[in-house]
Amino acid sequence: MKIARKKKFDYFDAFVSQAKVACREAELLVEVAENFTTASELEPVLKRAHDIENEGDEINHQIMGNIANDFMTPIDREDLIGLAQCMDNVTDSIEEIIQRFYMYDVHYMDPDAVEMAHLIHKSALALCSAMEDFRNFKKSKKLHSLIMDVNDYEEQADLLYLQSIRRLYTMENDNAVRVEVWSRILDRMERCCDQLEHAGDIMSTIMVKYT
Repeated sequence: MKIARKKKFDYFDAFVSQAKVACREAELLVEVAENFTTASELEPVLKRAHDIENEGDEINHQIMGNIANDFMTPIDREDLIGLAQCMDNVTDSIEEIIQRFYMYDVHYMDPDAVEMAHLIHKSALALCSAMEDFRNFKKSKKLHSLIMDVNDYEEQADLLYLQSIRRLYTMENDNAVRVEVWSRILDRMERCCDQLEHAGDIMSTIMVKYT
């Protein structure tokens, strides 16, 4: 009697799944930013955001469980863990931005926040494209360029953040609460772009390490 072999877990497929989850969360962020009316109307959106985040958690748990049990992994365990946790943090950070629109009871959507949301979404899409080619990192001709696209969006986010915070403190300084709230939200958004760039940096490090 032939014993069926257990199908080997595909870490690269799992990373792509994590990236797609991040893209869906980023798409929801854009939807929230573009269609904002009142903070109280975000309550059903919070559940959608959390459901997406839970999907990301489940993929991360699968990765960690297989790392613990696999005798051989395609790359070092520490690299798998670092990338998986970073991708999970990306989705978490996007959800946290949506939550803060609600928690801080914002009364309007700052135009710079809308633009930042689009940069986060573009960066997530670029990271997803890079992740889809990541399994070929030893011979890929385009992976480095795809990762650089993520870095480019992070640089755009840095510049927008600089200009946005200056605008708040020079043109909105008659309303201290507004300055504080939007400074915190924009800071979260900029750090989310940093997190996306960090995921790309981990991929780049792995490329250098194994080629």
